[in-house]
Amino acid sequence: MKKISILFILCGIFIANAQETTVNLSLQSNYSDEVYYKISTDQSEAYTATNWDLAFLRIDNINKAIRVNEGKGIEVYEASNTASDWASIDVNNIANFTQLHNSDTDWGIGALDNGSATWGWGEYNINGNHKVTGTIIFVLKYADGSFKKLFIEEYFGAYTFKYASWNETNSSWENETTTTVSNSSNPNQIFNYYNLETDSEVIASPATEDWDLVFKKYSTDVGGGMMYTVTGVLHHPNLTVAENIEPNGNGDTSNLSYSTDINTIGYDWKSFNGSAYDLDPELFYYVKYADGTIYRLHFTDFEGGSTGNLSFTTEDVTNALSTTVFDAENSFSIYPNPSTDKKITLLYENNSAENTQVAIYDMSGKKVFQQKLAPNGFYNKEINLASLESGAYILKYATGNFTTTKKLILN
Repeated sequence: MKKISILFILCGIFIANAQETTVNLSLQSNYSDEVYYKISTDQSEAYTATNWDLAFLRIDNINKAIRVNEGKGIEVYEASNTASDWASIDVNNIANFTQLHNSDTDWGIGALDNGSATWGWGEYNINGNHKVTGTIIFVLKYADGSFKKLFIEEYFGAYTFKYASWNETNSSWENETTTTVSNSSNPNQIFNYYNLETDSEVIASPATEDWDLVFKKYSTDVGGGMMYTVTGVLHHPNLTVAENIEPNGNGDTSNLSYSTDINTIGYDWKSFNGSAYDLDPELFYYVKYADGTIYRLHFTDFEGGSTGNLSFTTEDVTNALSTTVFDAENSFSIYPNPSTDKKITLLYENNSAENTQVAIYDMSGKKVFQQKLAPNGFYNKEINLASLESGAYILKYATGNFTTTKKLILN
């Protein structure tokens, strides 16, 4: 497989020939917005970052998760594992409570899911109704020093919960409210969002299929178990992301390691030098869709909390990273694709002694180009297609008993 590895490396070297899109987004001053972005459509949507307190996973009746808006400055504590303690919870005992955090690697693990019950905040009902019944009482501390207590009563396709506000003046709880948030609310979203301060459901994200990345504040372990609120990027649960170091914008992409951890891009693509943010010019990310489409992402600017402005580039490198491997001795790739000068390079390896060729067809199926290729070996062959009109074509490569086709764009 040594030659195939070389083929992948050559593909990586020429990725810089793909067409870039420059993206400028803003989280606004003091990161007051959370911004969702879809790479393939170059579309973004912004939502007020403090407009929600709880996010309820709503993808089906069984899967559940409850995340807390740590970016709003909300701290979460487990106050008791006994439901009957509800009336006696005292925030003056907060030093004895256990602080909990959202996972920043898995959307399906929120702060409340990290409680001490079997299911974080409750126990599974073994009587066959599939409900989870609450057992844990939580206290939420807000950035302004106010408190709310929270108890999730049950879940099965809907979250029923109660909460109350702490009156510091007389050290008592008041305005107790019980409500239900159903999975049928906002059925196109991954989460349903709720604001405990306004007692209302809110929309705080686009539809599931309309975003890839969210730029926001979140809590993470910055080292040694110390949790800290950072500003960065979390990716959609249906994507995987790889990080790669590429000096001068070129690098070996033969061994990209794609991760499902939603913080693979995270926050550390930038660093503060005391007066401004520095960005690593050699740090690139590869974002892979479920259908195999791959985008290369590179940050170019970050202005910090004064404006919330940031910039990055994206480019579709699917074809540049795509190599068809027939078996241990046959593989094929082309670059650049799209081609801006109508010149392409074929990288191929085969073990056939004859009948190796490439043909190009227009979208009506008419053959517009054909050329024989050297057989039985590993080759790097440039082809000039200046005689063809700009547009989309189908390229067919054949060697021995093996064939493959790829869409080719000439600009």
